[in-house]
Amino acid sequence: MNIRELASVIRTKNAGPFIMTADIIFDDPQKYERVKQSGIVTKEQIARLYRVPLDDILSIHHFDEGRCIKINIRRPVSSGDIGDTDVMAMQQHAPLLLIEIP
Repeated sequence: MNIRELASVIRTKNAGPFIMTADIIFDDPQKYERVKQSGIVTKEQIARLYRVPLDDILSIHHFDEGRCIKINIRRPVSSGDIGDTDVMAMQQHAPLLLIEIP
């Protein structure tokens, strides 16, 4: 099953000039637990999807109270610098849409 069928919100945003954060939010506790227990959202998986070095995936946190998975990724170019194509990092969620849950 694709993550889009389970999550109610998949988004990215700035977490400062050097870090982008991604949120995968669930409105259903069972769907959140299914994804969490699958163990599919890992640093290795996110690095592969974003085609970045593993060290660029800074953290993955599960917030049970909010039914949210938060992923922090080092930005390849700092926000607003020459070469930055998305100052607010709000258009970077597409790779997450490829996550398949067993």
